[in-house]
Amino acid sequence: MIDIKDFAEMKKKLEEFDEQRESLVSEVRNIVRLSKRIIYSVHRNDEKSSDESVAEIRKIVKATMQKVRKEPALLHSGLLKSAIQEYVEAVCFYEIIRNKRIPTHKELDVQPEHYLLGICDLTGELSRRSVNAAAGADYKTALEMKGIVSEIYDEMMQFDFANGELRKKFDSIKYEVKRLEEMALTISLDAGKLGFDGVSHGKGN
Repeated sequence: MIDIKDFAEMKKKLEEFDEQRESLVSEVRNIVRLSKRIIYSVHRNDEKSSDESVAEIRKIVKATMQKVRKEPALLHSGLLKSAIQEYVEAVCFYEIIRNKRIPTHKELDVQPEHYLLGICDLTGELSRRSVNAAAGADYKTALEMKGIVSEIYDEMMQFDFANGELRKKFDSIKYEVKRLEEMALTISLDAGKLGFDGVSHGKGN
């Protein structure tokens, strides 16, 4: 009655899937670790560390994506989504600071949903850099970062998010935009009191 051969095939497939998943867990840990290192290095202006980490994480993500595309269950797992989200955030933050650009989802070779989730998180790091720059009287950088956050928000507004997670993250950008607009106003008012254009002064020039 039982097809023994069929059960043996299923057992083999499940064992192979478990092995692939265990391998993915290890790779995901490395992606998350390197993502955090990149963001930390960029904030500290440590170019050597950030360059090395970006080169390493790109290789790991490329190899990981090649593997998981053969196994849809792994490709759409929450484990991978979280790691790729952090990867997008870190590499985009690095590219903005180093090269004044934001890579596309095709360049990063990630799914649109994962990319957008990472971009939403990216606004938090940009806001942090903006506030830190303003605190150091680097108003040019502060307003530049504010402008990028606003641009991201404007583009994201074109989407009608049905995804609950994306909707929640998008809504959080509104807070960052409001906070940075208030900061920009303060910079403008302070600059006016001092009799100079705050945008063109500070360590950013």
